[in-house]
Amino acid sequence: MRAIGYFRERSQQTLAQQSQQFLTFCQTNGFEAAATFLDSSLGVAGAGFGQMLDFVRQQSSTGFLLIVVPRIDSLGDTLTEAARRYFQVLSLGVPLVSAVEGDDVSSSLLEAWTEQRANGSLSDKVKTTMRRMAVKGEALGRPPYGYQVGPRKRLVVVTEEGSVVRYIFRLYLKDGLGIRRIARKLNDEGLRTRRGGLWSMVTVRDILRNRVYLGTYSRFGVRVPASHVPLISQEDFEKVQHRLDERRPSSEHRQVSPFLLSGISYCSYCGNKMIGVTRKQRWRRKSDGVLHTAQYRYYQCGLRTNRSLCDYHTHRAVDLEDQVRAALGEVKPTQPGRASKNGSALEHTADEIKRLRTKARRLDRRLEQYLDAAVSGSLGREKLQSLGLALASEQAQVEDSLALTTRMAEQYANETQRRHHREEILSRLRDEWDILPLNQRQELLRDLLARIIVSDESLELVLRP
Repeated sequence: MRAIGYFRERSQQTLAQQSQQFLTFCQTNGFEAAATFLDSSLGVAGAGFGQMLDFVRQQSSTGFLLIVVPRIDSLGDTLTEAARRYFQVLSLGVPLVSAVEGDDVSSSLLEAWTEQRANGSLSDKVKTTMRRMAVKGEALGRPPYGYQVGPRKRLVVVTEEGSVVRYIFRLYLKDGLGIRRIARKLNDEGLRTRRGGLWSMVTVRDILRNRVYLGTYSRFGVRVPASHVPLISQEDFEKVQHRLDERRPSSEHRQVSPFLLSGISYCSYCGNKMIGVTRKQRWRRKSDGVLHTAQYRYYQCGLRTNRSLCDYHTHRAVDLEDQVRAALGEVKPTQPGRASKNGSALEHTADEIKRLRTKARRLDRRLEQYLDAAVSGSLGREKLQSLGLALASEQAQVEDSLALTTRMAEQYANETQRRHHREEILSRLRDEWDILPLNQRQELLRDLLARIIVSDESLELVLRP
């Protein structure tokens, strides 16, 4: 078994102490010290941790790896950051153990979180007060669709919205419509969400999953049955959940293959993003009775996929990616831009960085809520792990986007440097397309292109300013 050590200069121990502790741990347990990674106060924040993740991804195929840290709180400056990094490591399928305790750190994480919450900070006191209100069934925050806050701060039914909720459940359970078709039917009939928006697969699914329509109020780990008038019977709700679970593909062993053009390809007809879709097909040949399977990958308008709007604009993934490659060969050398354009680009990246940082904080708050629920006993460890892994995937995407956008902002600071950078990217994509790993090719494309506008007959590359 090969062990990887991760140390932080801001830890309670010196780097020398952490290093010696790691080596002693390896010798005691018969592990090979394969590599060590360090985050120094003088370096880029989190650079060592990121390098360690990249190393693990490269070595994961060889198996027999584990990561060793002094303690769970050694993973980050705050326990929230440590928890976020814990789930990022866990998502790679590599064990994370403590050199001090000599065991998996999952229990230590919940113990540390419990201890932190027991300190009685102001936010905890506020949450305690809100939990007391929740126990009484008093509504907190924005009421769910179908209800409004009425007398005694209890949820009461909004007649029109309640009818839509019942309609959604009936379409799914009685009429057998799928989530996408329900969203499309609601939109076609002129029904709108509370904010006047279009229905999507996400909004429909969230309604079908929400136990509030049973008359149960849930908030801050507190569940109060029969706190308000239900819209759906227990029997129908359970049937819907069973059918949703049956239709949901198992994610335990599913291998998700990324799509090269995700995030930068847009439908020319409606302006929405194209999304990558994978479909598997099975058929039995009549001649020999042999069962055959095939997998198809393509890009489809996201508005069509999520809301059944727009038309069926679909492109085989390999064909569209080949078209992009060919179009890159036609891109002319960059002409010097004006200072005003450069200023606009800098402003755009600054806004994007602000947005991504806000999203990162929001994801951290969700993680804190999961941990709160786990230590209160309302969320089991397996469910915490499942939610934490899903959240880690989102957080990793935000971190990657933030790192990329930050680099772009720095590049825009110098007009000449930016022109040279563009030519370098074009050259690499043209000359090294076949040998570049997908993630590097994707990063280069996102660095070069603001968007790819796709129509049925052609596409347009929009270069970043």
